[in-house]
This record gives sequence, C-alpha cells and structure tokens, in this order.
Amino acid sequence: MAEVAIKIGPRTYHVGCAEGEQQRIMELAELITERYTQLGASRTPRESQNLLFTALFMADELADLRSELSNADHEQAQTGGKKAELKAEIETLRRAEERAREEADQLKAEIAELREAARHQHDLFGAELDEEKLATILEALADRTEETALALENASK
Repeated sequence: MAEVAIKIGPRTYHVGCAEGEQQRIMELAELITERYTQLGASRTPRESQNLLFTALFMADELADLRSELSNADHEQAQTGGKKAELKAEIETLRRAEERAREEADQLKAEIAELREAARHQHDLFGAELDEEKLATILEALADRTEETALALENASK
C-alpha cells in the first residue's frame, strides 16, 4: 500500500492508497485545495469547520452536476421517445403512400379499360359511333334548342 502526503490549508495529511493511485489522490487534493481557498476571509480558526465547508461546497457542486445529468438523461429519453413516434409515423405514411400508389395504378388500369371500351362504343342500334356525325347532330340540336328558346321568349313578351 502506498501513502501520499497532501496539503490542504495549513495542514498536511497522509493518505493511504493502492499502488499507482498516488497521482489521482494528488489531483483530487488539488480540487479540494481550490475549494478551500474559496473560503477566503470566511475561514474559521477551527480547521475541521473549514474542511466541512469545503466539503459542503463540493457536495453542492456535485448535486448540481447530478441534477444537470439527470435533466440531460430525461431530455434524451424524451427525445428518444419522440424519435420512436416519428419513426412510427413515417412508417405509417410509407404504408399509406404504398396503398395510394396501388390504388392509383388500379384507377389508371380502369381508365385505360374505359377508354378502350369507349373507342368501341356503339349506339343504341348496335352501329359503330361516328363522332363527326354525332357532332353534327348535336350542333343541329343545339341550334334548334336556341331557336325554340328565342321563340318562347318572344312569345312571352
């Protein structure tokens, strides 16, 4: 077992430690010394009280750090939960998109079938539809409708 002499304030303390841990003990003693010097003019003649206040300062810092760590862990957990929700929503949207694509493909196929059927459309008597002839008949019908409407309008005056 090794021993390290550390000085905090006016006193020197001898601390036993495992071999190889001497440097770590000296680094920790430096941290304690830094907090001890923060007491400044508030130091008391009783060294045990000075060490107690130093320990309280360090305990306060430790509590703050633990609280920050806990808050960071909590935020990370919330972020992880939000990420999972977003991933689930993305997956739902992907499935909906796939269904929409399938439905669009089905509708395109139906439209193609209807177009093909329309090209082979026959009139009520089974004859093939002559689009030019039909257009001429519809135009004549429209003209007669307008003439009738004008005649009715003039008759009602």
